Amino acid sequence: MSDLNKDWTPTFGTVYTWFAMDKKGRIAVMVNNCWGDLPQSVLNIPDAELLLDDLNEYMWEESKIFNKYPTNKKGKTILDLYSSLVFRHLRTKQEVANWVVERSDYSLDSREENLPSKKGYFVYLAIEGSNQGEDYPVGYNGATKMGDYYRYLVPTIYASIEDFPQALWHGIAVSDTLDFTKNKVLDNDKINTYFPRNYQITN
Repeated sequence: MSDLNKDWTPTFGTVYTWFAMDKKGRIAVMVNNCWGDLPQSVLNIPDAELLLDDLNEYMWEESKIFNKYPTNKKGKTILDLYSSLVFRHLRTKQEVANWVVERSDYSLDSREENLPSKKGYFVYLAIEGSNQGEDYPVGYNGATKMGDYYRYLVPTIYASIEDFPQALWHGIAVSDTLDFTKNKVLDNDKINTYFPRNYQITN
């Protein structure tokens, strides 16, 4: 039985990756890192977890159902904000940027760091940790809390919904207000305001 339903709440131990589209049609991969909320528009979908599995398998080119993948974007990955907790062993942003560059070439096998360069996705991560303040997005000066999403990686060539099979489009949450090229941090408490609906095909 799926854990994702309208009554689901974030909890330690389970990480979900969902997909979002901004007002310009750009696509972001949203990793909840246990504490980030998912939009009700996603949770209300019957078998939402299976649909997210299908989207993730397609992203990693591991789908047994949808095996026609978009052309490699051959772009670049740009580091934006990053986790103070995950990268606590590195002292400067340049060191983190170098680490990302080593892993982000579009010719490498797919991994988080080359999703922007290879697929054209923005990557947002939720602030993690076991208590408030243990993790925060380095490079952002405003207040944040566990579960808030921050922009980790940025593409130079953008994906669109056309890069997904039409059968999966309804699994992508849509914002009429956000611009992924401008919005660096998303307040977890406003996730349903940012993403009030999922994509619908209109005739």
